[in-house]
Amino acid sequence: MLSPAVIDAHHHFWDPERLDYPWMTPAWESLRRAFGPADLQPELELESMTGSVLVQTLPSAEETAYLLLTARDAPWVRGVIGWVELAAPDVAADIEALRANPGGELLVGLRCCVHDEPDARWLLRDDVRRGLAAVEAAGLAFDLQVRTRELAAAYDTCVAFPGMRFVLDHLARPPIASGDLSEWGRALLPLAELPNVSAKISGLVTEADWLTWSIDDLRDPVELAVDAFGARRLMLASDWPVCLLAGSYSDVIDSVRYLLAELPTYDRDEIRGGTAVRIYRLGHRADDGASRQEGDA
Repeated sequence: MLSPAVIDAHHHFWDPERLDYPWMTPAWESLRRAFGPADLQPELELESMTGSVLVQTLPSAEETAYLLLTARDAPWVRGVIGWVELAAPDVAADIEALRANPGGELLVGLRCCVHDEPDARWLLRDDVRRGLAAVEAAGLAFDLQVRTRELAAAYDTCVAFPGMRFVLDHLARPPIASGDLSEWGRALLPLAELPNVSAKISGLVTEADWLTWSIDDLRDPVELAVDAFGARRLMLASDWPVCLLAGSYSDVIDSVRYLLAELPTYDRDEIRGGTAVRIYRLGHRADDGASRQEGDA
């Protein structure tokens, strides 16, 4: 019997020599260098990962083209989450242009930085909804990069597109360092009730205190996510190399695995890879030890 896939469902590559990353503030100085496949592959192997999902960081078609090209030459990258301007007049054509790039067949989803928009209800704009309709028509998933402030609009959006696959990045960034998760939890629960919404257990260590966080700091958001979404709508992910601001790759992955250790094996397998394969419709590029039928699971 073949082993199930083990997927890191959210990581990045970047190269400041190639592109400008305005979000790299002085606090990110330690990460202001190129991070690519050669840096991540040893970490994946150490944690027995068999594949990954590469995610954009810039509102830039140029960056998405760079990620697709890079992923094409890294056979363990099973899919890429790119970017389009959702409010553009012809989003469908823009998506097809992305797919025409080398590696374009690896495009499995799109993402916009919703929490950076001044308007918390940006997702509900008519032009943005037209863009989301084009994403759905293209058969792509959409990653929701939101915080607590935008969760109500995210809920209304997911209700409006019941046939679309939405993925909540980083559990909507629970404010762990503040010590008060009540508002975040109340806002998250309605979204978790929607069957077309999945979520990534990722990005938590950088929402905690970077220097003093412990596994116990992650326990409440992880347990709430498991209770609210269930294993078949959760994915394990590293948010590498962003996570390096607060810990190593293994620190992040091992901490979450520890918190999930009491779940049944089937549930752990879903979170470790099954959900990502199913939701992102990840295909096979190389012998990763995963079942050939996993994409239909």
